[in-house]
Amino acid sequence: MRRPLVWGLLFAGALAARLCHLNLLWVEECYPAAAAVQILHGRLPYRDFWFDKPPLAPLVYLAWGAYGGWPLRLAGALYVTAAAWLLYGFARRKWGEREGMLAAGLCVFFLTFGLPSAVMALAPDLLMLAPHVAAVYWSWRRRPVRAGLAAGVAMLLNTKGLFVLAACLVFAGRAWGRLLVGFALPNLVTLGWLGATGALPGYVEQVWRWGWLYSRDTFVETPLVEGLKRTANWAGFHAVLVLGAALYFRREREADARRFALWALISLAAAAAGWRFFPRYYFHLLPVMVLVGARGLALAGRRGAVAALALLLVPSLRYGPRYVMLASDLAAAREHAWADVVMYQSSRRAARLIREHAEPWDTLLVWGYRPDIFVETRLAAGAPFLDSQPLTGVIADRHLTEARPSAPALARANRLRLASTAPTFVVDGLGPYNPALAIDAYPELRPWLERYTELARTPGAVIYRLKSSAGP
Repeated sequence: MRRPLVWGLLFAGALAARLCHLNLLWVEECYPAAAAVQILHGRLPYRDFWFDKPPLAPLVYLAWGAYGGWPLRLAGALYVTAAAWLLYGFARRKWGEREGMLAAGLCVFFLTFGLPSAVMALAPDLLMLAPHVAAVYWSWRRRPVRAGLAAGVAMLLNTKGLFVLAACLVFAGRAWGRLLVGFALPNLVTLGWLGATGALPGYVEQVWRWGWLYSRDTFVETPLVEGLKRTANWAGFHAVLVLGAALYFRREREADARRFALWALISLAAAAAGWRFFPRYYFHLLPVMVLVGARGLALAGRRGAVAALALLLVPSLRYGPRYVMLASDLAAAREHAWADVVMYQSSRRAARLIREHAEPWDTLLVWGYRPDIFVETRLAAGAPFLDSQPLTGVIADRHLTEARPSAPALARANRLRLASTAPTFVVDGLGPYNPALAIDAYPELRPWLERYTELARTPGAVIYRLKSSAGP
């Protein structure tokens, strides 16, 4: 089969799967998209609104105006194809054309047949995958400055870019100094920009101090047991990569084999960092496993190909039917009946109600971790917060069921700050799920909330409107 045709099929497959999610948004992609919407309103992250991720992800979303729908899904398909092309180039340069095409195909497959909230969302963990591959590739090619620049870009997408730098050091040898120079350049430029715009103190507090708090305060009771369990589950669904990697490390005696093994261990450590083991964290492990897995399958010949096809049935049968169901819903123009998207559908209804009453200059506060409402309404934030984590002190990975704050003093200070603002609309998207964290559960906010009147309710949200803007 000709190479252009193969790449066309890979892109078409990635696009078709993502278009099945045409009318859906996933919360992890909505957070950078909501930040991008604020940037379009002339706001700067860290200075004008709280944003606890590095700055590059929102800038990526600006490329298509931070819209959902087909622009977002097309961008996702292009990104997955680009990541596959990078892995193809790495494997082809290292071993040959067969390994390259296997790596490309495996990349597209596992970035399609996986947990939808992870593989569909162009969130920082996924966005970091491409510069991760590029960084290690250039380090392997003994191009340390280029490798460092790519690792620096990874760092500006996700703080786990430090693990990408560590992997590059494995391959850099004596060129580690130039690697570090390359890594420092984009980060120093970014720090200079943050300093010049007055956003540097907020960046340190929100990305690093809050990020450290998030990492050390896991909700997992037995992290080691849970990590072993989830890693075993990941290995089961990626069994073809595990089999290929086992064949590679058993048969190959090349000098790079140890480096690839160390790269895999570093990537596994990155997935474990923070002791949460979310599926999207394992994207850090995917590049090296795709590379050595492709080489192992190529070494296995026809038997390996047959085994690979059999093992690929597991994720195909687990995740494939959902695409068929979503496509059927789109064709019939009916709402998706899927438990995983109930909260998003609630957000969409709330956003529709707000749009019916909003003027272009109106502003919004969303209480809860519901950034999809900002994306759907396109309104500017009326307070320096896109969600309520810094206002309740309760991290979003548990705030639907728990009320213990991880940062009570910070949260109280932020609530007092909130009381001096007057957003036009307030959506309590947390109280209906966890009344202990409802916006009216905080005494210092009750006088402030008296300035609002309830506009509407949906099953998962209460919408308030500022009385002075309610009209006659």
